[in-house]
Amino acid sequence: MGLDFSGKQVAVLGAGKMGGILLKALLDKKLLSPQLTRATVQHEERARALSDKLGIPVGIDNLAAVQNADIIFICVKPQVVREVMEQIRPHVTKHQLFISVAASVSTAQIEKALSIETAVVRAMPNTPCVLGVGMTALCKGKFVSKSQVETACALFEVVGRTVVVDEKHMDAVTGLSASGPAYIYIILESLAEAGVKVGLPRDIATLLAAQTTLGAATVVLETGDHPALLKDAVTTPAGCTIDGIMELEEGKLRVTLIKAVVKAAQRAKELANG
Repeated sequence: MGLDFSGKQVAVLGAGKMGGILLKALLDKKLLSPQLTRATVQHEERARALSDKLGIPVGIDNLAAVQNADIIFICVKPQVVREVMEQIRPHVTKHQLFISVAASVSTAQIEKALSIETAVVRAMPNTPCVLGVGMTALCKGKFVSKSQVETACALFEVVGRTVVVDEKHMDAVTGLSASGPAYIYIILESLAEAGVKVGLPRDIATLLAAQTTLGAATVVLETGDHPALLKDAVTTPAGCTIDGIMELEEGKLRVTLIKAVVKAAQRAKELANG
């Protein structure tokens, strides 16, 4: 990673699901100093509980949290991003880095709400980040430097892999990697059900399906080979696999998955456009 954040003041606005995952991972990996890290949530009771759990100051005042902060995570719900940006505007400076995980909220919208030429990076992580095996796509706003992009990537690499894309591709990212775990869970569930159908105990069928999926994905990532080539390597002439593939093709699994990603990406675009 090569970047030192120990002297950086960090504020996490909205330490809920994704904000909480990121915050805990960064603190556990000792990338952030507990003394220099602050967070906010909506309710005082939740703030006290989270403060005790993480060992950092947690409150409900967004404006106070961002004062003198070097890096500010925007993890609030998309519909309140503008309101929160207007709340914190009095303490915003050109030297701060904002990193937003609010789905379908563009960097331009955040820049406009802040009313200052400050750096805004938009990130789209997915839920496997909770176990450090997530996928996060990032794009930069108008006033972001190369080093600030590297900073944002380093922070999200704590919870998985990262890729930098143009902002025009973020809706597609949402449809593929952000929504994708749900598609994979359906596939896993179906494979496990198939195992039960052919006589396997459910726990063993689920284990076989999950580990096989993990193994196949790992081979793609580690070798860099095209999935089609890897598929062909498993498919021996007149063997079992080709019969299974024929059923998948007849059931239009391939086109159905493509259509699912397209539909989710279209919905993400609709949400972005209000």
